[in-house]
Amino acid sequence: MNDERTTLGDLQRFFRAQLAALRTFVAHVGMGGRLFARTVKTAFTQRFDGKAYLQQLDAMGVQSMNIAVATAIFVAIVMTLQFGIFAERYGAKLALPRSIGVAEARELAPALTSLIVGCRISAGMAAELGSMAVTEQIDAIRALGADPVRRLVVPRVAAAMTIMPLISVFAFVIGMASALGIAWTTFGIEPVTFVNAALQAVSLSDFLQGLAKTPFFGMLVGVVGCHFGMGTRGGTVGVGKATTQTVVAAAITVLVADAILTQLFVTAE
Repeated sequence: MNDERTTLGDLQRFFRAQLAALRTFVAHVGMGGRLFARTVKTAFTQRFDGKAYLQQLDAMGVQSMNIAVATAIFVAIVMTLQFGIFAERYGAKLALPRSIGVAEARELAPALTSLIVGCRISAGMAAELGSMAVTEQIDAIRALGADPVRRLVVPRVAAAMTIMPLISVFAFVIGMASALGIAWTTFGIEPVTFVNAALQAVSLSDFLQGLAKTPFFGMLVGVVGCHFGMGTRGGTVGVGKATTQTVVAAAITVLVADAILTQLFVTAE
């Protein structure tokens, strides 16, 4: 009897915890949606802070370049080795540059790079804005009659939307160069042959479809980072918690958005 009561109590606590998590999720989606709407409205109705935008663009580019390069290189190496073994097994070596080219253009460069870089960018936003929130700097901006969305959110979201396509193109070039090196040294595919086969397989439509998703990823991770950052409470512990939540939320948001956008593009073809 005691064991049954213990099991029942554990189940009740489990379901209460899941219900609380669901309520928190819905609340964050609602508040994030309101912040997104305010950001769009503010961007088109108030003066754009160009100086803050350029500062954020510079900071995000510097912060993101190393991790983007590392991601592009090692993902390309792993994918080339995996595809290469499969292609060599069936005597279709030229399928390697073709498959790698299409994969890089459509998904690896835009989506995977945006996932990694987006988590880094949004975490930085959450930490910075969270520190401002717990030290009441955001309240001070409001007290001075300024709009914190215009001063803090719009420049960051705009910078994220700008930097994501640029990093995606850079990651595509780095990834293809890394794949070429592995294909040449490991599978004996000449660089000229690799480039020609990749160019034949990758169309402009493939490249543009991947690139078109990146501004949306930038917008979403920017809103997520600003939402959790500006809502930070509880001192330094709250800043750490907000940063952790931001990384998880940004990753899930990018993955869900990628699935939806990919489905839309595939349907439109």
